[in-house]
Amino acid sequence: MNVAVNVRSIFDKANFIRDLGIAITGVGEGWCETELQVTERHRQQHGFVHAGVLATMADHTAGGAARSASGTKDVITVEFKINFFRPATGARLRCRAQVLRAGKSIIVAEAEVFSSEKAGEKLVAKLTETCAVIEQQ
Repeated sequence: MNVAVNVRSIFDKANFIRDLGIAITGVGEGWCETELQVTERHRQQHGFVHAGVLATMADHTAGGAARSASGTKDVITVEFKINFFRPATGARLRCRAQVLRAGKSIIVAEAEVFSSEKAGEKLVAKLTETCAVIEQQ
């Protein structure tokens, strides 16, 4: 089983993720990392990266980590909780997700989203997610 190929497939098949510009930068057993070059279309009315963009990035990256731990199965999000710590104002976002527990039918993962700011990378959001393990579609 090639973990990278399996995880990349869920990014390649997700049109919305491609439309946003979220790209995988690394993947391994139980983890996934992505990045996004922020443009004006990602920002809300105050100039910050929209919460929906941050949540989508964290959700799909956590899903990638879960997929890497699901063997030959696929995963689908059934629940998540996200905290936003500060506005994301930088030109680039980086998300790192890891599996907390991988069971036969449920996988729990967490993701952290960082914004590249003038003073360096800042943690802007953290997500905890539950994924159901399903047959590949």
